[in-house]
Amino acid sequence: MGANNGKQYGSEGKGSSSISSDMSSSTDHTPTKAQRNVTTSEDSDLSMRTLSTPSPALILNPNPSSFSTQAVPNGHETSKSFIIHGETVALVHAPPGSHSHPSKPAHVALIDALPDPVLLHVFSYLSTPHLCRCARVCRRWYNLAWDPRLWSAICLTGELLNADRALKVLTNRLCQDTPNVCLTLETVVVSGCRRLSDRGLRVIAQCCPELRRLEVAGCYHVSNDVVFDVVSQCPNLEHLDVSGCPKVTCISLTEESSLQLIPLHGQQIGLRYLDMTDCVSLQDKGLRTIAFHCPRLTHLYLRRCSRLTDESFRQLALHCTSLRELSLSDCFLVGDFGLREVARLEGRLRYLSVAHCMRITDVGLRYVARYCPRLRYLNARGCEGLTDQGLGHLARSCTRLRSLDVGHCPLVSDAGLEVLARCCEGLRRLSLRGCESVTARGLTALATGCAELQLLNVQECDVSPEALRLIRQHCRQCVIEHTIPAFY
Repeated sequence: MGANNGKQYGSEGKGSSSISSDMSSSTDHTPTKAQRNVTTSEDSDLSMRTLSTPSPALILNPNPSSFSTQAVPNGHETSKSFIIHGETVALVHAPPGSHSHPSKPAHVALIDALPDPVLLHVFSYLSTPHLCRCARVCRRWYNLAWDPRLWSAICLTGELLNADRALKVLTNRLCQDTPNVCLTLETVVVSGCRRLSDRGLRVIAQCCPELRRLEVAGCYHVSNDVVFDVVSQCPNLEHLDVSGCPKVTCISLTEESSLQLIPLHGQQIGLRYLDMTDCVSLQDKGLRTIAFHCPRLTHLYLRRCSRLTDESFRQLALHCTSLRELSLSDCFLVGDFGLREVARLEGRLRYLSVAHCMRITDVGLRYVARYCPRLRYLNARGCEGLTDQGLGHLARSCTRLRSLDVGHCPLVSDAGLEVLARCCEGLRRLSLRGCESVTARGLTALATGCAELQLLNVQECDVSPEALRLIRQHCRQCVIEHTIPAFY
């Protein structure tokens, strides 16, 4: 960029021959003959472009527009980008001296006056694709952009992105100083990259022993085999998100997921956070194996795992004794017996979601109220078997409750709200949506008893505008969600 930064370079860059060959395209496809001609013609004009770093075409999402023009600082030339079947092809301007017009004297950009520590601090706020783009500006920016301190995390998105190739090229570059091992990378987020497969994640497992966080939500090609590789070769892994991966049915240190044995020689998986939402193939056998191998879990989300039954939660409560947050929303086969096993976690549980678990009644809620007095959040939306009696047991035992959702529970009425307002004065969020038995009497009790209320949902409830005004008068910070045109 500036005169003090040296000239831009192509094959001079570190590792240019090995990396540039892997970065020729952003997606795997078979281009037509005419497309090959376009790509080949632009290769002759790349003498001023650094080819030793990952191409933004590989990392960045395809631009929805098919053509874009961007002015170059000299004011005479432009660079254009075309999208060909989801692939970004960059046409850069020709090298200086190839035009007949006289060149203007070089000037020093203001950003070149910034010292390296300041630029490093600026780069630390950039995403992975933008950091790769900055590495192609000049020699100085190349060296700064690949500073190991900037690469503790890799975040990639895009359904069309060739995530396998992107992860391979990035890890190869990060392993240059420490061959075959990347000691700086701790976080990898590739959620939504539908083209990600076991091959790409296996590279991470082999090269990143210090990995602590991995998110592959929505990558439905990921299977149990690569999950086994990751958890067995990354001993520091604490956060794993495999939501929306239907092929994942187990998290264990044994390749045979059917083995329900406690890990040998005291080996355990150090996971503390596990999200298996929408892992529709997860069954009781897999959850029992997870309980055996992941005893340190504190956060577990099993939303819409519809094959789970009450039987699997006995081992969960027996082995995962540190569990603080548990979501069983839309697990239709879970009932009062399963909730009784969950309640055996006793004073540790703070967050519990059993939304739309139709088999749960006051019996299960009574177990929760009795054994989980420190519960802060409960989502029981759509549990039509809950009544005022169960709500009363909950309010009298869980006095520290901060958030409660009993929407679409038709048997909850004013009597339950009166007990709730009397016992849970610190309640801040309450959803009564679709509770047709709630009237102004119950809202009046809430207004006088829960002064700290911040959110109240009374949509589809037959309440008067005067009751809502009373809520607003006593709970000045409360946001009221309603469907009453007369209240404003």
